[in-house]
Amino acid sequence: MEHTAELFLGIEYNVWWFLIFGAVITGYAILDGFDLGAGALHLFLKKETSRRIALNAIGPVWDGNEVWLVIGGGALFAGFPVAYAAIFSAFYIPFMIFMVGLIWRAVAIEFRSKEPGTTWRLVWDFVYSFACIVIALSLGLMLGNVALGLPLNEQHEFSGHWLSFFNPFSLMVAVTTLALFMLHGAIYLAMKTENRLYTKLSLLAKSFTVFFLVAFGITTLYTLLYIPHLSDKIRSSPAYFILPLIMFLAIANIPRQLNKGKWRYAFISSSVTIASLLIMVAVEVFPNLLFATNDVRNSITVSNAASSVKTMKTLLIIALIGTPLVGVYTGFVFWTFKGKVKLDEMSY
Repeated sequence: MEHTAELFLGIEYNVWWFLIFGAVITGYAILDGFDLGAGALHLFLKKETSRRIALNAIGPVWDGNEVWLVIGGGALFAGFPVAYAAIFSAFYIPFMIFMVGLIWRAVAIEFRSKEPGTTWRLVWDFVYSFACIVIALSLGLMLGNVALGLPLNEQHEFSGHWLSFFNPFSLMVAVTTLALFMLHGAIYLAMKTENRLYTKLSLLAKSFTVFFLVAFGITTLYTLLYIPHLSDKIRSSPAYFILPLIMFLAIANIPRQLNKGKWRYAFISSSVTIASLLIMVAVEVFPNLLFATNDVRNSITVSNAASSVKTMKTLLIIALIGTPLVGVYTGFVFWTFKGKVKLDEMSY
């Protein structure tokens, strides 16, 4: 259903909500991204002490970072209920895999330290790492399919087969997402560690930089050759050139900062890389929330999927109050637990 356009600061309310939803999802990808990356590389750390330090580096923040995912789901449900219904029903299988991964990650983190046995901890180390890899791949797979579009019927319902999710482009995006998160996580862990573990993570971060650059390069080449319409909007205006420029500068700055040992700047660069990639996807799909590949008239847009204007106004007030509070809380937690990780009797 289309709604009469009303503006706030010169922008329609449904567009404002699209921007807020995008900002929340970007925040989640940056924050939980380094958690997932740290988990994905967990098995590369061979010593028990190293694994404990790595777990305690994310221990105070990993569950709080997931709050941004809850906010994102709530924002989509409240602001674009049609899109919420279509997306969650279309992605039912990959989303259930994603949710199971989140559950097992939490279980593994909490259960690992409950028994001192070597076998017990090795099992949960494997579960933890595997769950993080599955979560990262699931996120990338869903992002790739959102960018590519799905077949939708006139009722905005998914009309394809779930195996179609595993198309070459989405699989490449999934692997690229995993590579970027592993790089992001290695940089974060390097900031939180010292001595031999720091040296180990320094080498891993450089290896994952190569992994990401190869995966990103292959995905970009495939997109330009076989899915050129995904860059149509950026090519349509020279002003949009700033987006890929920022992204490539951020990517180039990561190995530069790694070689100089400036991990905080490298972490900022990997965060900017994640944000710029998501912004580019948002620019290309807008005003669609889910593009219908079989018939463009069946696409779910920010107009035909939006709640009423009154609802959007109320939601915007709530978002302007609530989101900064969550941001302040997140910043407070990171500030409280800043510095290098030290193990004690309360550690995992």
